[in-house]
Amino acid sequence: MALPLDLSRPSPPDYVLSAIGDPRFAPDQDFEGWIRSRFIDAGGELENPDHQHLQQANIGVLWTNVSNSRKGRQIVAQCELGQPRATQGKWAKARAETQINNWFGGVPDFILTFDAIYASMCSDDEFCALVEHELYHAAQDTDEYGAPKFRKETGLPVFAIRGHDIEEFVGVVRRYGAESAGVTQLIEAAKAGPEIAPVSIARACGTCALKVA
Repeated sequence: MALPLDLSRPSPPDYVLSAIGDPRFAPDQDFEGWIRSRFIDAGGELENPDHQHLQQANIGVLWTNVSNSRKGRQIVAQCELGQPRATQGKWAKARAETQINNWFGGVPDFILTFDAIYASMCSDDEFCALVEHELYHAAQDTDEYGAPKFRKETGLPVFAIRGHDIEEFVGVVRRYGAESAGVTQLIEAAKAGPEIAPVSIARACGTCALKVA
């Protein structure tokens, strides 16, 4: 598989890029639509069956100009559950929910945040790999037998954040090459060559740096 000639990838808004020293976050519904049409929806140019469960997910996307790093590594993207953690305390949780509602008109299942500066400079291959890497963190939860979990009242998937498990590694290696996952155990998956392009993204992912399970 190769990247489409007309990728028409989203661009960060100028008012985020140009606000040097002024922290900004900007929701982008068009970016979310682009992600769905390229990677999630059936028939998308870069459709990946591994993301099929996200057809029923509510995804919020943010651009930011806020520089982020952890343990000396630059963070350029992160996937989080949309619902603020209860451990924040009642006021902090309510404050976060209010901000999220203002951005998205509700609390999404997942929030994907992208570094606007990085996105304005990286290649198409790197951009697609970064987006899809974050999508791999947006998982459907499983029960004790490994079966996908669904909500009894609605039948919709129960969502969770996934760290680096074997399924994620294989998917990223298959589509973007071994460097993107940073492992050697899956070299066999890389021998056939990446379906899209060889890139390295894992070290720039905030979700990976958190070492979530």
